[in-house]
Parts: sequence; C-alpha cells; structure tokens
Amino acid sequence: MDRNRYLLDCTLRDGGYINDWEFGHDNIVNIFERVVSSGVEFIEIGFIDDRRSFDINRSIFPDTDSARRIYGKLDRRKTRVVGMIDYGTCDISNIGPCDGSYLDGIRVIFKKEKMRPAMEYCRQIKALGYKVFSQLVSVTSYTDDELGEIVKLADEVKPYALSMVDTYGLMNPKELTHVMDIIDKNLSPEIVLGFHAHNNFQLGYVNATTALEYDTDRDILVDGTLYGMGKSAGNAPLELIAMYMNEHFGKAYAVNEMQEAITTSVTDFQRRSPWGYQLFYYIAASNRVHPDYVSYLMNKRTLSVTAVNEILSRIPEDQKLAKNMKLIEELYIDFQRNECDDAEAVGRLSGEIKEKNILILGPGASITKNAGDIADYIKSYDPAVISINYIPLNFHPDYMFITNNTRSVQSATKLLDRENADIRLIASSNLTKTGRDFDFVVNYSDYIDKEAEFPDNSMCMLIRLLMKCGCRRAALAGLDGYTPDSVNYFDTDKAYSFLRDKAESLNKYAVDFFEEISDRMEITFVTPSEYQKGRR
Repeated sequence: MDRNRYLLDCTLRDGGYINDWEFGHDNIVNIFERVVSSGVEFIEIGFIDDRRSFDINRSIFPDTDSARRIYGKLDRRKTRVVGMIDYGTCDISNIGPCDGSYLDGIRVIFKKEKMRPAMEYCRQIKALGYKVFSQLVSVTSYTDDELGEIVKLADEVKPYALSMVDTYGLMNPKELTHVMDIIDKNLSPEIVLGFHAHNNFQLGYVNATTALEYDTDRDILVDGTLYGMGKSAGNAPLELIAMYMNEHFGKAYAVNEMQEAITTSVTDFQRRSPWGYQLFYYIAASNRVHPDYVSYLMNKRTLSVTAVNEILSRIPEDQKLAKNMKLIEELYIDFQRNECDDAEAVGRLSGEIKEKNILILGPGASITKNAGDIADYIKSYDPAVISINYIPLNFHPDYMFITNNTRSVQSATKLLDRENADIRLIASSNLTKTGRDFDFVVNYSDYIDKEAEFPDNSMCMLIRLLMKCGCRRAALAGLDGYTPDSVNYFDTDKAYSFLRDKAESLNKYAVDFFEEISDRMEITFVTPSEYQKGRR
C-alpha cells in the first residue's frame, strides 16, 4: 500500500487567536522560514478576511494580494503555501487568480448549516486555479447522514482536500476512526482527507497519529502548530507529529528548525497568554458544550465544579454548541433558585438590626489601606458589622452574608474556629451547608436582579435584604468597586477573571442601583469607592 502522508503547519493562522494575529513582522518571517526549512509539505500563513486592513505585522489580511506584500520576498522552497477563509468573511472579488499569486491554495472553513453555499464558494475558488481545502468545522456535530451529504457535495466540487476539524477537541481515536470510515468509503479517491485536532482532552497528538495510521490508500494530511499554539486548549504540536512521521513514515523533517522557531518566536507568546490543557477546556469538552458556557459559569465564582457540570448537563442537545448565552443565564438562575419561605428568618434578623447602624464590609484594598477610618467609624457609631462572603483579617463582623458556594467552602474551616463562633451567618437559599448551621436563610430569588447582566451581585442582594428588614441607612467599607487590574482587592485571589472587560459596566450598575434606592436607603462610604463616581 502506497500511503502518502503530509504535514501542514498552521501556526501563523491558528496561533493568531492568541495574539490577534499580531506576531510582528520579524516573528512572521522567522516562523515562515524555519517551518519551510523543516521540510513540511504545507504552511498556512494566515486568514484572508476582508473586514481587516493590511498590517505587515499581522498574519491576517484583506485579500490574496496582501500575501505577496508580507511574504513575497521569502523563499518557499518546496513547501506549498495556503491561506484560510472563514466562509462569509471574504468576498470572492478579493481573491485574485492563483496564477501570479503567492498562494498555492486556500482553505475554507464552514459550519454544517452552510455547507451548500460554502461548497459553491469553494468551487469558485478552485476555478481561480487554487488548491481548495474544504474544512468541516465541528465535525463532531455532523450525523452520519450529514457526513454522507457533505461527501456528495465534495465529489461534485472535487476540492484538493476535505478536512475534519475537531473544533472543540471532543474526539477520541475510536470516534475519529468512525468518521474517517464514513468519509473514506464514499469520497472520491483522489481527494485528500485532512484532520485538524484540538487538545481539550490531551488527545490532539494521539488523534493526529490515529489519522496518519488510518488504513487507506488515500492521501492523508494532518495539521499541527509549533508548541501546540492555538486558542483554548491549543492544537496538536507540529514538532511531535513531525518526529512521529520521521520514525514511522520515513519522513526527514528537520525538527530542530521547528524547535528554533519555538524558542525564538513562540514561547514569549505562551508566557504572555498561555494555552494548552486546562480544567476549563476539559469541562467544556467532557460536557460537549461551547466553552463560552463554561466561561460564564466559572466567572460567576459562585459554583462548585459539580454544580457547573450539573448546569451544563441541563443544556438541550441542540443548544450545546449554539452559544446561547441567554439560555445559560436562565439555567444558572434556575439552578441557584432554591425557594424557601424566609418570613420568619427576615423577621428575626429585622428584630436584631433594624434599629442599629449598619456597616457593610467588602474585600476591597481599602479595608487595609483605610483601616483607621473604619475603626473610627465603628468606635463612633457602634454599628452591626456585616461582611460579605469573607471573614476580614482586621475587623470582627457580627454577621457574615454568604451568597457564594465557593466562598462558603473557603470560609467553612475559619467559621469553626473559636474566635469566629459568634459570627451570625446569613445565607441565601442557593447555598449548601458545609460546616456550621446557618442562623438565617433568605430566599435567593427575592434579592437578585433577574434583568441584570450579573443578577446576583452580593452587595446589592444584601442591601435589598436590609431594606426588607426595615433598615434605612448603611455605611460601606472595602466595597471599592471594580478596576481592570484588580488592584482594588486586598486579596487578588478574590478578584473575578471577567473584570478586565466588565469593570466599567459593573461600577455603573452599582451607581444606578444606589440612585434607584436613594429614597429608601441612605448609603454612605467610609472608604473610597468607584461607586461614588457620578453620584449626585
């Protein structure tokens, strides 16, 4: 059996998700020249996307002519050069004829619902003289019948290659072999079968070697990136696949050239924005869901991993990869909702605090920077002190308001200590008891804002509870608001990973909230806060 096996490097394209394709021109040239010198059969040099302007420092460009402007002076040797188009992002008018182009081929990625117009687009590109690679995004979403459908379309268009893309890293070797069986049995023998792996299950390399070893006379092409560089869990490492092919397929790839490219042009990006196997991507893959669902739930910092998995299991099958963020929000709130009648608890709490001054303590950096101001306030006003989701180091709260399962677990041991035994625990009904009994349990869904981007802001929940108890004023300390760099936390472990993008909107929500309740609750700040900005 004459088995031709080829290797394609896509570092400059798939790796670009890490740095918005801004490798810098020197790194682009170095990666290109090193990979070409290694002897791989194909190198993918970036995205062709007419929504982006030309930038010599980026491996994403608006048209095929731009490829020559970036790479035209570089010696490709025997390596064939390809670009990639995400179907719908580049009009055919921006693709010049292959004759005279620096590109030998174009890869077109598309989801299964767009297979027919995308394959027609592939036909147009082929007519311009290019080797066309038709790339099946999220091949795991195809049923066996749908695989048969795309194979028929491919037989009509006759692309150079039909490639399986394991977009979310869901496949194992058995599943990959099943898909390859269906395609190989029915696809015209002259069409190359390709495979692109992701590493959510640490199976990218194993799946790539499985594809290479597949028993067929058909030519097989596998993708890899230097050091596995790529979004989320990363890709199958090019250098490892090359070593395997040298040992088992008689190739002579210069792996040392790949290693040189890694040390000089890749590892710095890895230090700045790490990729690779992580719990986050493993959870997404194990539940076969879009990673953004996991991101939404993990960013809440209120759920155990068990709870995250339980919520993900409730996503309907047809929505698992649909990135329906409204749905995941509804599932989160529904999961948190553990309805209880809290009239008795609220009545008891009201009896204890209604006539007292209230001081609410948050985890902001000002809790230590302005400790003297806080101590003076406590001495002057003798308030009921309520901390939110933590036990402060320098102040002893009378009550701890807990809404967050993760924080509850973290505090459980401390709450059993003798010096903390007198702290009264106010818990929202979504919590699971992990240590001491709760003194007051209040109904979670009565205190959240279902219309807000982040419905269960614990500070706002507590203030709503205080108003229900009949309190008319509260002072805040250590509730500094959000900054993108998290420096306003005395303990940055308590910072939330979404702050960089959401700090401004979270601060505005709090300012608007205080304005809304101003006729029912007087709020004063003992320590500086972002929430004071813009208030009248």
